[in-house]
Amino acid sequence: MGNKQRYRAIAEYYDAENSHHRVLEEDVPFFLGQLPRRKQDILELAVGTARAAIPLAQAGHRVVGVDYAADMLEIARRKRDGVGLGDKRLALIEADVLSLDLGRKFDWVCVFFNTFLAFTTLEQQDAVLQRALAHLKPAGRFWLDIFQPDMRLLSEPRRVDLDPSVFFVPRFDRTVLKTTEIRRASTPQLQHVTFHYTWLGPHGEPHHERTRFDMTWIFPRELRLLLERNGLEIEHFWGNYDGSKIMPESPRMIVRCCRA
Repeated sequence: MGNKQRYRAIAEYYDAENSHHRVLEEDVPFFLGQLPRRKQDILELAVGTARAAIPLAQAGHRVVGVDYAADMLEIARRKRDGVGLGDKRLALIEADVLSLDLGRKFDWVCVFFNTFLAFTTLEQQDAVLQRALAHLKPAGRFWLDIFQPDMRLLSEPRRVDLDPSVFFVPRFDRTVLKTTEIRRASTPQLQHVTFHYTWLGPHGEPHHERTRFDMTWIFPRELRLLLERNGLEIEHFWGNYDGSKIMPESPRMIVRCCRA
């Protein structure tokens, strides 16, 4: 990976810090609306804290979630068990999706919420797509959901204090202010992202924490070519969760793919 930094959330913050994103209220219901009524075998890559996997399992599907972050999976298991889902309904596996081999195939393989963009090189992206293809049944489908690049924002070399939000972390009894900083990298089509966290201690003293990672972006034509070269053909290409087709002004790029 060289000096590129792979995304790694602060596990106990993840659900709380992302709860204000409207995307996270709309992506799973939209995906569920594309599924047939019969139960499906679903593999979610980079499952994180099972934000998406739990409602998929609650809808009656058999779900397997994979992530390389043990602390995120610990939270996912805690949440899963808390809503009464067993391992048969939602299995959570610690593994690297870049070399994944579960020895079984699924009706759907999914990557939600911009996660694919944390794989910043073509080699990594090819590896993820090849692993997805290897785990698809012959008539299976691949689902990918990422943002569509905003050229106005990408043209700026540095942006600070983006998307300010305040969230509460129950485990630490802590109210945290979060802001985002994005710097354009010297490497083409790469940006350095920093999440800044600030909170006050019991005597009013400020505390600071941050997490850094790299993220790429992908354009619509580029996405189509990337999928095709990895044996996947786009069946539907949406631009938002209202089911509208992809347009230059669309905020999202959501694709449903079959084997080419």
